[in-house]
Amino acid sequence: MRRTRLLTAVAATVTAAFALTACGGGSDPLAGGGQSGSGDQNTVVVGAANFTESQILSSVFAQALQAKGVTVETRPPIGSREAYVPALKDGSIDLIPDYSGTLLQYLDKSAAQTQPDEVYTALQSTLNTAAPTLTVLNRAEAENKDAVVVTRETAQRLNATSIADIAPRCGELVFGGPPEFQTRPDGIPGLQKTYNCSFKSYRSLDAGGTLTVTALKNGDVQAADLFTTDPAITANDFVVLDDPKSNFAAQNVVPLINKAKVTPQVADALNAVTAKLTTQELIGMGTAAGASNKPSVESVAREWLKRQGLV
Repeated sequence: MRRTRLLTAVAATVTAAFALTACGGGSDPLAGGGQSGSGDQNTVVVGAANFTESQILSSVFAQALQAKGVTVETRPPIGSREAYVPALKDGSIDLIPDYSGTLLQYLDKSAAQTQPDEVYTALQSTLNTAAPTLTVLNRAEAENKDAVVVTRETAQRLNATSIADIAPRCGELVFGGPPEFQTRPDGIPGLQKTYNCSFKSYRSLDAGGTLTVTALKNGDVQAADLFTTDPAITANDFVVLDDPKSNFAAQNVVPLINKAKVTPQVADALNAVTAKLTTQELIGMGTAAGASNKPSVESVAREWLKRQGLV
């Protein structure tokens, strides 16, 4: 549900911007929490994960809601799903962008669905039992999946176009990715189970950010977890290895929200966003965020909403 991202300067801008707009102040991104986030039933508190695309989408959601007259507060980036789902459950935040497949597997480690509609239906059902105070609104066509990525040189050396192709050679390769990828069902455990791929070692880096990209470019790792909408893949001529056995399930963007905050006004605003959101639009916003003039995520989100006629 996970997954552009994190040029160092952009990340600094993002954090500063969210900190300025966050209500409650201080360095704690969950400051001011409580059973209704802001303490006001009519206010929606919007959070973000710790990578650029999530922060852009968070700002898209927040500004779309504000354009429809909804009172919104924002919080600084919280971290990974392991941090923000508990924050949603305890009411520290009310809304966050997420991805259907990884969210489903986070809630149900035995989930085997891989196709978009199957994953979305299973996610709705699982939320009802595993997190009954939460729900997802309409899924977007936009999808951003985790992927095993290698350099062009490594792909040619191993004659590899898919994860299955590198499986016999995994023991020769150091893998890099965020710490949580090492234990998530579709991360290292999934690659071992699905492809019998056991890497030489694992290097904990970041969620599709500059640390991972740099380590892959420099050869410190020979394979890495990056996100399929990451502009760094094209910019560095990296190769996304095919996933013929569907280790990585569909990862459509979904608004994950506290049920108590789902008014018709809120649902209409967020569903209007997801109806317009495609994978190419995600890539476009990520590319815009990484431009040399270093625009804020708020300005990238605002320009996209204007082009879609949503503000």
